[in-house]
Amino acid sequence: MTPRECTVHTHSTLCDGKNTLAEMAAAAYAAGVRYFGASGHSHTPVPSDEGNVLPVDPAAYRAEVLRLRAEYAGRMEVLLGVEWDSRSDGARAGFDYWIGSVHELYAPETGRYYCVDWEPESLAACRDEVCGGDFLTVAERYYRDAAATAQQKPTILGHLDLITKLNRGGVFFDEDAPRYRAAALGALHAADPSKTLLEINTGAVQRGYRDAPYPAPFLLREWRAMGGRIILTSDAHSADALLFGYGMAAEAARAAGYRETTLLTAGGWLPCPL
Repeated sequence: MTPRECTVHTHSTLCDGKNTLAEMAAAAYAAGVRYFGASGHSHTPVPSDEGNVLPVDPAAYRAEVLRLRAEYAGRMEVLLGVEWDSRSDGARAGFDYWIGSVHELYAPETGRYYCVDWEPESLAACRDEVCGGDFLTVAERYYRDAAATAQQKPTILGHLDLITKLNRGGVFFDEDAPRYRAAALGALHAADPSKTLLEINTGAVQRGYRDAPYPAPFLLREWRAMGGRIILTSDAHSADALLFGYGMAAEAARAAGYRETTLLTAGGWLPCPL
């Protein structure tokens, strides 16, 4: 048993991925995956999300995942998941698992959404229009939303420190600042280690935004101190990225003191040596 037998943070052309669900499943099976999960982005009312998320009614998505489950029965488990966003207007019922994530900040002061992981201009606008020019206030808003998501006990807490994706070189803020770390730890402490897995997510490395996976080492160490368990994910948006950086993720886990990861299966959490 190896961590590479499980990949459950994946996206297809039904949201913002590059390959169909059938192509993603076929690539997973060919790579030796035993537990493949589809986790399409849930629908949100955010204008910029249009065309990049599942429809309000994800019936076609569900049907395709269940079709693939039947196709691979006895060879590979196919799990029906969803990446449920903090701004989602969809429902979480009827899924095998859900990934809780924050991608957008909403500011009632301006009536606008600000995406935290796509365009630096959006982050700068949130800083200047809403947060008085102080980016640490932006980060604190982000982690308040992340804490609210964590409190709902997602199966997987998704890329917890996504707010750092566009911060290479500290262009927006100092990631060692006490205010920043306090906000991030506050969100982590809102999670229930007995109900939620913390993902080590290599997606931003694969797409060239980061040099190391999410989350930062101090968050991984704290989660371990809380008794929390981890899962390795690639946040794959294409078939060639399904298992990207699993070695890197395992190294980050071992450096934080972990000796095992978790495989997500139809029967529950399965411990797996790193």
